[in-house]
This record gives sequence, C-alpha cells and structure tokens, in this order.
Amino acid sequence: MKKLVLFDIDGTIMNTDGGGASSCQMALETVFGKKVPLDNYSMSGKTDTQIVLDLMDRVGVSRDETTRKLDEINVLYIDHLSKEVDTWDPELCPGIVDVLDALIARDDLVLGLLTGNIVRGAEVKLNRVGLWHYFKTGAFGDRAPERKMLPDIAQKIAQELTGKLFEGKDIVIIGDTPNDVLCGQHLGVKAVAVATGGYDRESLRAYNPDFLFEDLSHTDEAVEAIMA
Repeated sequence: MKKLVLFDIDGTIMNTDGGGASSCQMALETVFGKKVPLDNYSMSGKTDTQIVLDLMDRVGVSRDETTRKLDEINVLYIDHLSKEVDTWDPELCPGIVDVLDALIARDDLVLGLLTGNIVRGAEVKLNRVGLWHYFKTGAFGDRAPERKMLPDIAQKIAQELTGKLFEGKDIVIIGDTPNDVLCGQHLGVKAVAVATGGYDRESLRAYNPDFLFEDLSHTDEAVEAIMA
C-alpha cells in the first residue's frame, strides 16, 4: 500500500444545502429544552462534536454539561437525520464518482474518510447517494472535538487495518475548506483542496495546499495528484 487517501464529505463529495443542520438543532433543543439558534454560525470545516459544543456554549450551557450528554444528542440527531435525508435532493460534486471509481480499482491505496460527521451521520449521508461502500476506514467527528485531531486518528486506524504506518505525503487529505488543508500539517500530509464547497480557489490558495482544483472533473489529473 502506497497511500492512505482520505476524503471529506460535505462540500467535497456532496452538497446538501445545509442538510443536517435542522436535525442537529432539533436534537439540541430536545435534550436541553431551550432554543438553539443557528444564525451567524458557520459549520463549515468543523466536527459535529465541535459544532454541538459551540452552539450550546452560545446559549450558556457549559462544555462539561454538553459533553456528558453527547451520546444522547447523537442518538436523537441520527434518528431525525435518517428521516430528514429522504427529503433532500443532494448534489454530487463534479467528478467525484469517476475519481472514486478510479481509486477503488487500484490495489496500492486505502480509501477512507476524514470528516467532521459522526460515523452514523456519514453513513446516512453517503448511503443517500450510494457511496458509503467505497470507504474502508476513516476518522469521524464523534472521535474528536476538533478537526486537527482527526488525521492522527485516521493514521492509527489505518495502521491497525493494514499493518502499515502511513506517514508524510503518503497520507492524502482531500477537502474543500481551510481546515481540511491545515488539519494534517503537523504530520506533513499531502493536502488536495477542491473549490466545490463554500470557498473559492483564491480563498483556498492562501492556505498553500499541495494541489488545488476547481473540482475533480478531470479524473486523470486528480488521480495523478493524489498518487504523486
């Protein structure tokens, strides 16, 4: 195995126009019995755990209290999300299926996820577009409060799965936000940025990704960058 290839979901694989936010809001308001406004809060590039802690902090609930109730929150969130997802009209990001098909056909990489979604949330979303089965490993938002902690988790899980320690540029993180570009810098990973989410190319360029694409519609170029 040469590469550990890790994809973000929202804005990188698919766009749901904010899908899931209302399920998060519902879960929090049910558990804490108070209004939890989402206005002026960006969820982009954050883990679900971080989002929950931030939103409750804004309405005066301590992080310790919120942390104690994370399991309860997640159960309610997934219950509502599983119903909400049927109302979505999700849009796959350009080229993503062809790139995933090209990567999964290879025998020299491990294909996984590095996402702020909790694992069941990731499964619900990707099953909605028929892509969950592509991914063999990953690091998810229920394992860490901040995205910068996820690459270390993904590295450890991949080593347990394969027996190989992936290091440096053999770890490839593909995402659409500055946090995706920055989160693996301490490990020296390769960052592939795509302007298919809420950030345009110039905004992403400022964070110095190894590769930067408008989208992944040019399959050969994208795979070459990932495997370089």
